[in-house]
Amino acid sequence: MKLVVTIPAYNEENTIGKVIKEIPREIEGIEKVEVLVINDGSTDNTVKVAKEAGADRIVGFKENKGLAPAFRLGLETALEMGADIIVNTDADFQYDQKQIPDLIRPILDGEADIVLGSRFKGWIEHMPIQKRIGNKIATWVTRMASGYPVSDAQTGFRAFTRETALRLNIMSDYTYVQETILQAVNNGMVIKEIPVNFRKREGKSRLISNIFSYAKRGAPIILRTYRDYNPLKVFSLIGGTITLLGLLMGLRVLVHYFKTGIVTPYLPSAVLTVVLLVVGLQVIILGLIADMIKTQKKLQEEILYRLKKIEFDMRRETKNSFNRDINP
Repeated sequence: MKLVVTIPAYNEENTIGKVIKEIPREIEGIEKVEVLVINDGSTDNTVKVAKEAGADRIVGFKENKGLAPAFRLGLETALEMGADIIVNTDADFQYDQKQIPDLIRPILDGEADIVLGSRFKGWIEHMPIQKRIGNKIATWVTRMASGYPVSDAQTGFRAFTRETALRLNIMSDYTYVQETILQAVNNGMVIKEIPVNFRKREGKSRLISNIFSYAKRGAPIILRTYRDYNPLKVFSLIGGTITLLGLLMGLRVLVHYFKTGIVTPYLPSAVLTVVLLVVGLQVIILGLIADMIKTQKKLQEEILYRLKKIEFDMRRETKNSFNRDINP
């Protein structure tokens, strides 16, 4: 059983060394622990410090691309390295890496596919008020969209089984945290939360500059993911609302017509009624079409999962064969 700890990092030279050194290299039930750093276009000495601290592998981008692409690259590389379990953590030294054995225990015990380290169930040394509010709001929205009673949807300290990592398809270019939960729930994966400790951050957050910019960029990710997995519900709600408005608008036109036999005084309302009814029905039809596309999407995801599984399993077998040849 191999564990790969992935650390997306952008200009974290002051803390990434401490994160790497704190990661336990001997864990019960795990034969090998490796540390993978994803350098997201850092312009400081992040890479140098990571190497000196003992990172087993460093990959990344020449320029800053954002947390979601870095996380996606981390998953792909960890699978390529033959990971059976993947733990993702932050490079800012806020999470206690000594809790990694607790984080992966539900996976080792066969109780979960994904384990989230919940700061709000654990101990928080310090969290700025705007970040706390933003986390609470985003978590509530994620809870409503997914139906899973998550307490900390924003946590970057989480563990995945190999099978789960193969099934996740991160489409966002900003953040992955809510999208992975929504995908996991809709794919029937088992999620579990454990309490974790959260230290005060050294320096300013690279991801959340302020609550308004985060909400502006994070909310569409949740809405888009929810729409993709529940298209009929979303479009039926929108189309039904528009149709209901049209019916209410047309009600007074009908009442006047039955009383007087003419529509002329309410002609604009009559036209608007027709427009609303037509648009509402078209949106509902669009939902039916989107629901059919959803079926195709599921088939495509299954095909993609099987292709990734074949690819990464072949890479792991090739690597194992090579190791056996040089170390008979």
